[in-house]
Amino acid sequence: MNMQYTKNNILLVLITISTLTLSGCQVVSVKNQKVNITITNERDSILTRSKMSEASLNVLSMTGREAKTCAEDPETCVQDLIAIPQIQDEQLLSTASEVYLTKAIALDASSECKISIFNKHQSEEKQKIQQIKHDECLDQQLNMLDKSIRYSYAYLFKTERHPQDRIFNNRQVQIRDFYNQALAKLITTYSLRHKNQKIAKQIKIGKSIYTIDYQDYPKLANTEFENLLSSYNLNFSGLRSINRRDGFGAEFVAILPESKAAEENKYIIDPVHYHYKNGMNPNIHPPRYLSVSITAQPFSSTSVQDIINNPNFKIKVYDPYSVEKIKIAGNEYPLAANFSAPYGLWLAQNNLGIAAYLSLIDRDQRLTMPHLYMLEPYNPNKKVIVLVHGLASSPEAWIRLTNDIMGDYVLRENYQVWQIFYSTNMPILESRYQINAIINQGFKMIDQKSASAKDAVLIGHSMGGIISRLLVSDANLTQPALKMLNNRKVNQFKNDDIFKARLTINSIPNFDRAIFISAPHRGTAFADRWFTLAARRVIKLPGAFLGALADSIDERDLNAKNFLKDVGHGVIQNGPSDLSHNSKFTQLTENVLPKKSMIYHSIMGNITDSNDPNIMTDGIVPYRSSHLDDAASEKIIKGGHSIQETPEAVLELRRILRLHLTQLGLYK
Repeated sequence: MNMQYTKNNILLVLITISTLTLSGCQVVSVKNQKVNITITNERDSILTRSKMSEASLNVLSMTGREAKTCAEDPETCVQDLIAIPQIQDEQLLSTASEVYLTKAIALDASSECKISIFNKHQSEEKQKIQQIKHDECLDQQLNMLDKSIRYSYAYLFKTERHPQDRIFNNRQVQIRDFYNQALAKLITTYSLRHKNQKIAKQIKIGKSIYTIDYQDYPKLANTEFENLLSSYNLNFSGLRSINRRDGFGAEFVAILPESKAAEENKYIIDPVHYHYKNGMNPNIHPPRYLSVSITAQPFSSTSVQDIINNPNFKIKVYDPYSVEKIKIAGNEYPLAANFSAPYGLWLAQNNLGIAAYLSLIDRDQRLTMPHLYMLEPYNPNKKVIVLVHGLASSPEAWIRLTNDIMGDYVLRENYQVWQIFYSTNMPILESRYQINAIINQGFKMIDQKSASAKDAVLIGHSMGGIISRLLVSDANLTQPALKMLNNRKVNQFKNDDIFKARLTINSIPNFDRAIFISAPHRGTAFADRWFTLAARRVIKLPGAFLGALADSIDERDLNAKNFLKDVGHGVIQNGPSDLSHNSKFTQLTENVLPKKSMIYHSIMGNITDSNDPNIMTDGIVPYRSSHLDDAASEKIIKGGHSIQETPEAVLELRRILRLHLTQLGLYK
């Protein structure tokens, strides 16, 4: 019995050992994993993590080499891949592209490719040695980027399968990103390697020669850049969204040098007849921050070997506003673009909001005169939108609307935006006169026979809404103003051209539609509350304006001192005071309506729960003040005075802008 027990035990042990042995041979098991892990494994690459994509790692495993050693010596690694006939063309080209890009990224992070700020404390000899190592590292990085561009381009356009045959492949999106990022980094690194040097028509990178082609952006052909920034990694906290167009190519912002003119920061009493140096008002600013898209292509792509080994390549520079699609290998592809980045940089680098508040208390001379900013290169085929901000504000008031116009394909293709920036402590009649002059000058600069010279749209908020109404109206306020002043001393000015110019309201002929937002056309009692009255005492008329006005009056043998003293309590007072429903400005202008041919719309906020016109208000401007008879539409939105920033108001503005295009026959 003991022997039988022992045999059973031995048999049990043998069965157990056998089972364990068989189990140990089973190397594949199955389990469910989270969806995010699956997607990560499929889509992550060297651009999103510290190791290459799973697709590249799978191909590298065929060589028997570790990914780390392969990335350290990409040339040998790629040659090993080429030597394996079982590796398909797509596998080879895509993996080689990522291998070279991995090396370039590693070099970029290395100490050799960076110069420490502490180097200046080293001896001159050590600094020279460090500089040599730095340049050698950048040269090596450029070579790796050059290789990555070539292999990724060959994958995208020269494999046995056509790009459209793998349109749903994750791998194709990865390689497009490798190409775009390698190109962006190549241009940025080249600029770093050759600091303070003009960009030549040809640039040399190792054995490669890149010829720069400006045919699709001729304006930049002979233009010096202050900077050329890759916009891919730029992030703007104040922009709700970044409006891009996905496609082929690298996205940049070209920053042009800032121009200065003798008349800048000088107050000009008569801008209409003033002879500007160089013949152009220096306060009209063509775009300084330009959206640029760039591709790198072979001159002829007859074969994969030609793409990889022929030293001659070309860099093509595009204006993404003018070029939407590019032709490669007989097919059209969308051109990548970033439309928000230039606008975001313009806002961020100019501190417009701070300038607006400082000018209100006469502490910033940059706004001595109004400025007109064109946000994109002039296009004769696009209609113009002019935006006029309100009290203590700036073009920052229009961030959401401007960015949404850039993001709306229909609006972006049919409109170009001009922004007005002016000092809001100025008398409103003076602001109207000066803004009228600069907008007219802006329109005179463009092709008068083009589509851009007519059917423009004017949009104004708050004080800017009042100014906008007067920009599209016709009225002579000279006699009513003289009666209102009721001062015999003023009669000496009634025939004075400078005086009459401020009171003769002539509409700008280029506009045929206007939109007024939260505009206190009949003034507001808010301007007379104790705290606003206190603020109005602090806010003074701009010294530059008063000085220039006094000089101009004295030049014409008139008594400036008495004029300023007498009229200062009437029509000429600061902007915030003009907004009072009791002001002489309001009494003088409240009944001036847009000319009969003008189509106009009203948008206003309402913080109350009432629909009673006598009760509704945005907290600052009552409905009765904002309402205009005969408006083509009137939209009341739940919200306060800065209603133009809300999604509802932006959607209404976009509706009106599309309606404008429809009625012009430009959009269905």
